[in-house]
Amino acid sequence: MKIVLMADNRKSELLVNFCIAYKALLEKHQLISVYNTAKLLKASADLDVSGLSVDYSSGFEQLASRAKFNGIDCVIYLRDGIAKEGSNPAELLDVCDQNTIPYATNIASAEILITAVDAGSLDYREWTNSEYSEGAI
Repeated sequence: MKIVLMADNRKSELLVNFCIAYKALLEKHQLISVYNTAKLLKASADLDVSGLSVDYSSGFEQLASRAKFNGIDCVIYLRDGIAKEGSNPAELLDVCDQNTIPYATNIASAEILITAVDAGSLDYREWTNSEYSEGAI
């Protein structure tokens, strides 16, 4: 599975702790983030995360584009509901809704999502991806 890992600035430490706690589950999958977050997760949690070499806001746009073509399977984006830092994940989350790509925006839903991935509850994504790549969708 292709899993996006992102967090607002005030939630970065929480994302690192999440990745450390679920490292055994996460390292079974292809992980994607923006460059700085990927670098942070590599250094702090020793995870291999592919980093998009873009700034944060255009990272959302690039990920939304991938989601339109089922290039990602789920998104964990820990949002800071208090501080509005200028990040605008709306396009990414909208595309996830349109393409039935599950996402989590807080630690509780992130834990549910990652355990669902591990339990095989999102295996339908692999079917969706193979159907899409064959041109059936």
